[in-house]
Amino acid sequence: MNFSIGDKAVHPAHGVGEITSIENRDIAGKAKRFYILKILDSQMTVMVPVDGVKRLGLRSLISKNEAKKVLEILELDEVAVTSQPWNRRYREYMEMLNSGSLFEVAKVLRDLHRLKGDKELSFGERRLLEQARGLLVTELALARSCKEQRVEDEIEAALTA
Repeated sequence: MNFSIGDKAVHPAHGVGEITSIENRDIAGKAKRFYILKILDSQMTVMVPVDGVKRLGLRSLISKNEAKKVLEILELDEVAVTSQPWNRRYREYMEMLNSGSLFEVAKVLRDLHRLKGDKELSFGERRLLEQARGLLVTELALARSCKEQRVEDEIEAALTA
């Protein structure tokens, strides 16, 4: 997958960013090309080797049709992770968040939102819930060219449907 300066890209661990430049750097005596990605939420800058994009899982924003499917996942009456001890659930949710798939992120948000209604979430699970919500809101707003508040309202409606 090739990106150009100004393109939006999704880093699996950090969320949506914008390619601000493409630079050549010497690493261990070898010239390598890097995408310089400025993460929108945190303003952090991440260097991604051009030849490592696929391995890392850097991808383009989802389409409007895929955005619709993400909202549908939030409404489903199923549970993706059924592990009982919170630390095992936490590990599985972390893997889903780091997969880079917005569909998996939606499942994490859906599961944790439901779990929150049944019992107290651990500190780590509360952080995952907020991280999943943030990833969804940012990418869905950009993919659908709408305001984040509208997406937040739609997510809340889907979760409580």
